[in-house]
Amino acid sequence: MMVTVRYCGEEYRLAPQGRFSIGREADLVLDEDNPFLHRVFLTIEQEQGLWWMSNVGSHLSATALSREGGFQAWLSPGGRVPLVFPAMTVWFTAGETTYEFEVIYDDAPFQAVEGAFPASGAALRNSADETIGEVALTPEQRVLLVALAEDMLRNFDRGAGSIPRSTDAARRLGWPITKFNRKLDNVCMKFDRMGVRGLHGGPARLATARKARLVEYALGAHIITQADLGLLPGRHPAV
Repeated sequence: MMVTVRYCGEEYRLAPQGRFSIGREADLVLDEDNPFLHRVFLTIEQEQGLWWMSNVGSHLSATALSREGGFQAWLSPGGRVPLVFPAMTVWFTAGETTYEFEVIYDDAPFQAVEGAFPASGAALRNSADETIGEVALTPEQRVLLVALAEDMLRNFDRGAGSIPRSTDAARRLGWPITKFNRKLDNVCMKFDRMGVRGLHGGPARLATARKARLVEYALGAHIITQADLGLLPGRHPAV
């Protein structure tokens, strides 16, 4: 039952009896210069025969998705999720930077069934107990998501990317900021009605972080992919 964490081409094999930490001053140092990142944000350890990932931070949340796309969990402070799939991708945002790493589990107890889940363009599962149905986006809603996630889509192998300011994203699309904000409100409302958490203010999530949560969810559920970069206006070639 070997568990391995992969980040930026490096692998960390976890000891069954130990606790593996992820953060600014941890076993896996994601970014020692980002003051918005907790010294220790996430931990992974084995307990009663299961591996668990826990959020031990005070204000950041993470999105965890099985590689096949059938499971997605939003891990808020104090929460934890069992690692039972062969591969899970984890996203979270600290300040203006969004990070990504993978957790690989040899001989995982759960295996995906081929063809059991919707293809790209469908929202899947938002948490361990919420199943989300298919989402229909207008062309402008889709290109808004792509503009917000552009840096992550172009730099998947880097393990980190930035979320643009609203003014920069609006300029990238050639929209007035009023139109951008209106479209952003509409997209957030659409996903919120579907049950996606973290798109409004609350004790664990400020409303100003909704763009980051939106990107994490859209990438995790494969609602947008690198193939969608071609939807953006010129200036940058698609990957």
